[in-house]
Amino acid sequence: MRTKPAFKTIGIISRPRRANLAEVVPELLQWLQKRGVHVVYDGETASCLKGDGVGNTRHQIGEQADLFLVLGGDGTLLAASREASARGVPILPINMGSLGFLTNFTVEELYPALEATLFGEYAIEERVLLLVERINRQQVLTQQRVLNDAVVHKGTLARMIELELHIDDGFVCRYRADGLIVATPTGSTAYSMSAGGPIVHPAVRSILITPICPHTLSDRPVVVPDTAKIELRLSESSDSVFLTLDGQTGSPTQIGDCVRITRAAERLKLIHPPNKTYFEILRNKLKWGEA
Repeated sequence: MRTKPAFKTIGIISRPRRANLAEVVPELLQWLQKRGVHVVYDGETASCLKGDGVGNTRHQIGEQADLFLVLGGDGTLLAASREASARGVPILPINMGSLGFLTNFTVEELYPALEATLFGEYAIEERVLLLVERINRQQVLTQQRVLNDAVVHKGTLARMIELELHIDDGFVCRYRADGLIVATPTGSTAYSMSAGGPIVHPAVRSILITPICPHTLSDRPVVVPDTAKIELRLSESSDSVFLTLDGQTGSPTQIGDCVRITRAAERLKLIHPPNKTYFEILRNKLKWGEA
């Protein structure tokens, strides 16, 4: 027999400028209110409602919610993951985008999935995150956790960059390429896959290192244990180089910078459909077996 909801406060984070949000959000809020669930939402969600509500920042939502409901695509989920993982809050992702490797519930599955989740009938996958630090002269300049990848890449100039790869303080090789992607297994189906990297099951404890258009064709993707400490050291001749995190935030690098990447202590808790396997999702998203 079902009693009280397992989650008292739900934080809704929506994809910016998604046309069908206005059709989904008002009914959703009424549905949750009838079940005694308190709801906080961001500005994108507020824009779908009548009145002058401005919504909350995602940081404010993270401080209040014990469940995140993401309405959008993988980009929306990546943004939400930074707040959710820091506090151990699970995410229920609803795909309102196009592809969506991470947002595996469809809009049609919204209410059944939400009903089951509210009353404790859900399964959680824990996804590994990476801690990415940009360091210069032993000083940490920037620090962020990523779910998909960290990319060191060239800027606007159409020329290759040079960088050294070190793993566990040992020199591996020097790359001349358009850039280098360091990805989690979750991120193996993102930029890394487009650059020729392998697809890695999320349960495999590993980190992927994928060069982007390397000058030497023998420079191939490498998979290492997720216990490794990875350092990318920029050559002094490499100017106009950027560090981009999860494809959403980033910063220009400086001469002498080192990008250090390790497995983060936090993990992302992701609610997933109980009847969909990882390979079923891949088969559907990548159109495997279709002519």
